[in-house]
Amino acid sequence: MREHGPVGLRMEGVGKRYGRGPVIVDGIELAAEPGLPVVIAGANGSGKTTLLRIAAGATAPTWGRVTGRPKGVGYVPDRFPAHLRMPVGAYLRHMRRVRCAGGDAAVLTSAVLADLGFTADPGVPMNQLSKGNAQKVGLAQALAGGAELLVLDEPWSGLDVAARPALTSAVAAAAESGAMVVVTDHTGIADALPRLRRMQLRDGKLQDGDAAGPCAVVTLLCREPDLMAGELATDPEHDVTVAAGAVTLTVPSGHVDGLLRRALQLGCSVREVRPLAAGARP
Repeated sequence: MREHGPVGLRMEGVGKRYGRGPVIVDGIELAAEPGLPVVIAGANGSGKTTLLRIAAGATAPTWGRVTGRPKGVGYVPDRFPAHLRMPVGAYLRHMRRVRCAGGDAAVLTSAVLADLGFTADPGVPMNQLSKGNAQKVGLAQALAGGAELLVLDEPWSGLDVAARPALTSAVAAAAESGAMVVVTDHTGIADALPRLRRMQLRDGKLQDGDAAGPCAVVTLLCREPDLMAGELATDPEHDVTVAAGAVTLTVPSGHVDGLLRRALQLGCSVREVRPLAAGARP
């Protein structure tokens, strides 16, 4: 186990406003302990990304304070900046130098990429990668660097279905080894993390509990289900699986009508639409 102080990461009365714009988050009280993952749910626009940027040290709070943040932070945003032209291999070497990682970090990085199913050439610029491969590079640099704090913004949503269990295992192993973990997740996959604490961000306020919004499960029949899955899952809150020629999406109930219109435009037919009970799995 890593050696940590007894406190861990703390946010006390944290709030954020950009310029003269609206308040994004306010009065945030958050404690992240070594080995006890914090999973944050919330709708689009609720302030999750801002909260994670503050936790990682990428953004300073406008008021309140953050204490207990370690020097070693592995941060993965929801999307990489579009202007990042550095080749994959150079980017990973740069991140290892920034963290002063030991010689085994390169081997660990390659192992994480392999486990996640990274398929691109290391010489390809980051801004030319697919979202899935860019996500895998970001996760590799975070998970293989021995970070004491992992801050992951919707890490499962950009991954193909085959890569998701590997990521869950890697995050669980990091927590087990003593890392602090703060992660946002709308897919429900983070529920598999041991000793997790669930929190809900709503209207800029953070509170204990699961995601509150009702969801629905929509099953569609499509001629090219793998292709249609990518066309239909257009929102980070849409969780999609493909099996037996059908595309099944778990979406917020308010998204169902728009999804069905899109599905019909693409030539799919509707097999089933059913509500998902709170806390249930599709």
